Amino acid sequence: MSLIVQKFGGSSVSDAEGIKRVARRIMDTKAAGNDVVVVVSAMGDTTDELLDLAGQLTDDPPAREMDMLLSAGERMSMALLAMTIDGAGEKAVSFTGSQAGMMTDAVHGKARIIDVSPQRVRQAVDRGYVAIVAGFQGMSPDSNDVTTMGRGGSDTTAVALAAALNADVCEIYTDVDGVYTADPRIVSAAQKIDTISSEEMLELAASGAKILHLRCVEYARRFGVPLHVRSSFSEHEGTWVLPSEDDKIKIQEGEPLEQPIISGVAHDRSEAKVTVVGVPDVPGKAAEIFGVIAGAHSNIDMIVQNVSTAGKDKTDISFTLPIVEGKEALDALRDAQSRVGFEAIEYDDQVGKLSLIGAGMRSNPGVSYKFFQALHEAGVNVDMISTSEIRISVVTHADKLDDAVRAVHAVFGLDTDVEATVYGGTGR
Repeated sequence: MSLIVQKFGGSSVSDAEGIKRVARRIMDTKAAGNDVVVVVSAMGDTTDELLDLAGQLTDDPPAREMDMLLSAGERMSMALLAMTIDGAGEKAVSFTGSQAGMMTDAVHGKARIIDVSPQRVRQAVDRGYVAIVAGFQGMSPDSNDVTTMGRGGSDTTAVALAAALNADVCEIYTDVDGVYTADPRIVSAAQKIDTISSEEMLELAASGAKILHLRCVEYARRFGVPLHVRSSFSEHEGTWVLPSEDDKIKIQEGEPLEQPIISGVAHDRSEAKVTVVGVPDVPGKAAEIFGVIAGAHSNIDMIVQNVSTAGKDKTDISFTLPIVEGKEALDALRDAQSRVGFEAIEYDDQVGKLSLIGAGMRSNPGVSYKFFQALHEAGVNVDMISTSEIRISVVTHADKLDDAVRAVHAVFGLDTDVEATVYGGTGR
């Protein structure tokens, strides 16, 4: 008997029919002789609707109360799903994040897991129940307050439970059949990837691929949890994300040991570019600036430093960060302007990030040339560049992002003649 953790996103449980379909999938897994733990997101656009409602009432809601509000969406989903399974004749019980033992720090809105103690979940499974857990949420043991982990946090909940329960696999259900070489909504010729290393998946997630949340992949890699990304709308085999060489899922006999260098193309529209203009070019100023950003609890992605147009002995520092964190970061920088001594701040939220991901990027000549030549021929101008062992990322204007994705996907031979299937939703 295997223990399987299954996570279903908002598009999978968006309405009554979706919940019934998910319930059937869970019951089929249980009937096959497996123990099942389920993690659910809020139904459809519930989280966005709650955010909009809060925005109609106040411009500055307390972070604690926002967590209390937003965590209600997942609680609705878990209860409705448990009712559906129970009505179909199978035993099911639902748990909030805190009841499932998800302990986090006290940072509201983007809490991080500090401990997982799923005793109640284990007891329910041992008694033959399907345990259904509200994703995206936990509790701070310091304050005893409900916390949320940020958008996509249900993925992290599922992997954390899988690790704590020593599950055989964590299945992430979404509205496409797996991980593709690019977003099939933009590149209809994208290919589904059968297996991908956790390192490459980490880069795809970090570069904007919405199929898996970055923290989920990091957690799975750290604790050796095999991930199976698949669609809740079909029975097709999905994509296996393998965190280490000794995973239970092995390469089948006859399959090539050397895979193509390029794994896929990812894009991200959720970031903005900030340029701090006229920073004194002396040691310690960059540290001051990023200390201010850290104090605002903002996450930095790409960073570029150039000689400033503001004059001699000055430098400009540009970086990207999530748009939703832009206001707090800008306010903090303006408050620190006189102390740090920079001249101005430029903010641009009409940018997009494109990333090419694959093993051996630095050890294979010509990859960078091919990448930038494709962007040139597509008329795409590049504002920022960042590289790693398995990734090249650029920032360009948001209007050119789709063209850039299609051009790069095609030039590296990732297109296929078969159009990718998209069942609906946003891919989460």
